[in-house]
This record gives sequence, C-alpha cells and structure tokens, in this order.
Amino acid sequence: MERHRQTRRHTIAILSAMLASGLASVAAPGFTQNKVSSTLRIGYQKYGPLTILKGTGALEKRLVPLGVDVKWTEFTAGPQLLEGLNVGSIDFGTTGEAPPIFAQAAGADLVYVANEPAAPGGEAIIVPKTSTLKSVADLKGKKIVLNKGSNVHYLLVKVLEKAGIAYRDVETIFLPPADARAAFERGSADAWVIWDPFLAAAEKQLGARILADGKGTVSNHQFYLAARPYAQKHPEVLKALLDELARADEWILQNVKQTTTIFSSQTGLPTDVVELSNGRFSFHVQPISEQVIREQQSIADTFADLKLIPKKIQIKDAVFDIKSSTK
Repeated sequence: MERHRQTRRHTIAILSAMLASGLASVAAPGFTQNKVSSTLRIGYQKYGPLTILKGTGALEKRLVPLGVDVKWTEFTAGPQLLEGLNVGSIDFGTTGEAPPIFAQAAGADLVYVANEPAAPGGEAIIVPKTSTLKSVADLKGKKIVLNKGSNVHYLLVKVLEKAGIAYRDVETIFLPPADARAAFERGSADAWVIWDPFLAAAEKQLGARILADGKGTVSNHQFYLAARPYAQKHPEVLKALLDELARADEWILQNVKQTTTIFSSQTGLPTDVVELSNGRFSFHVQPISEQVIREQQSIADTFADLKLIPKKIQIKDAVFDIKSSTK
C-alpha cells in the first residue's frame, strides 16, 4: 500500500512538472472567440499519447476559452471504441488500421483526422512459451484467438498469405483482449494475435513467444478518428486537440523515464511492460497523407475480397481536412 502511495506521489510530481514546463498549454491566439459550450467526449485505450494527455489535464486547460469540457471513456479495443463513436456516446477516439474500415463498411459516419507513424513491431502472433510451433507455417489447422475487426485481424491475414496459408485454413476464435488472454493461458487456443500493451504483458508475464510480428508485413498505424457531424461542427476543437497531442508526443520522446511512470499509473500496468510497449510505439501525430490513404485502401480491399466486410469502400470518402475547415 505504501509503495502504491509513493508511486502515486511520484506521478503527481511528474505531472506537476509537466504542467510547469509548459506541456499543458494555454489557448492559442484566435481561440478566445466563438465559445461552443459543449463537452468533447474522448474514447481512449491503454496506449499512446492520449493516455499522457488525459493524465496531464493539458487538453482541459486548452479548451477552457472555448467553453468545452472533456469527458474520457476507456475502451478495451478499437472495434468497441468505434461502436461507441457510431452510437453517439463519444466524439473522438484512437484505433488501429482495421477498426475504422469495418466501421465504415457497416455505415458508421466517421472521419479520419490524423495518425501516428507506422509501428509494425507493436503487434504480433504469439504462442505459449511451451508451444512446439516454430513458424507461421505451423499454424495451418490451428486455433488462433484475436479481436475481430481489430488491427491484428489484418496482420493475421497478411502473415498467413506470406507463408502460403489460406485464411480459411486456420480456425479463428474472436474474443476481446481480456477473454483472449484467458483462452490463451488455459490452452484453448494455439496462438494469439495481439497488440501492445497486451502483447508486452503476455511476453513479460506469461513468457509468450513471438512467432511473427508486423515488421516487413504491415505498417500498423494508429489513427485518430471523429464522428463526422462533430468534426464538421467543431473543427476548431479538433485542431486544438491535435495541437495538444503533438505537444504530448514531443514531451514523451524527450522524457522516456517519466513517460513510463505516467503510463504505468494511468493504465495499472507494470513499468517493465510499459517500457517494452512504448519502445515499439511511434510518437509523432501527423495529417493523413496520400500514402497512408493508399495503404488503408489496400487493407479495405483485402477485407472486401475475403468477404470480411459486406462491401467495398473508399477510404478517401472518410478523410477530414481540419486545416481547410479551420481557415
């Protein structure tokens, strides 16, 4: 208990230092007019700069002049987060590559607003430490657990393809991360396809072995998405949010040790898990580029060809240009 109190005090001290150093910014010039008097509802997961931003309170301070409050809601995975976006319980959130494709194909009115750089090492197919499986080729006919419609769904498709195994030649079991880990631990699945920090936790806590990660196969971008009606109505709020995310990214890169402490406090994960996970993440929020749009389109086309989504979609139809909208 005393150790927990010490960790909490240490985290509070770090956050206070971050505020004093200017990470928690004041409103930018031009943001003191046209208050929108609303609440920005953000969905987040246990990774990425949104976790840091939540911990510092920087965004709340930035949005005071706009009359905007912030409400944070944690989700276990991208598909669940985007379901929240679709039904109107949140306005903004972050996911991997596949969830917005499944959501767009299902008719969700969402838009891409930015992304973090590729982090292919942040997702992998893992097997128990006692497994006799040595390569991806050994997965043929095996049971593989994963979260349906998540970024690792595409990783599985491409890794199998690369090994010459048809997607239909493995047995997929669809479960969210916590249930998937339980199935993995009790031996109900031969392999688990998962992302950080769950991946890092499985490595550190279970001794799980990586059979294949995304390097050389997928990009694994993290995307920031918004409900289209919210983006169209409040582009200035989203611009302020992305500005603060950029500041958080910069601080994270310059303060690795402090970042680990904050992530551990915010997520409840051990520091060794956080260190391994953060070391594979890419921090540098940026606008959606034509190259990234092409990569997303390729993923969408692959899912359509495999009948994993009900129809073909155009990614460009769901890209929102904040810069043009806030001129």
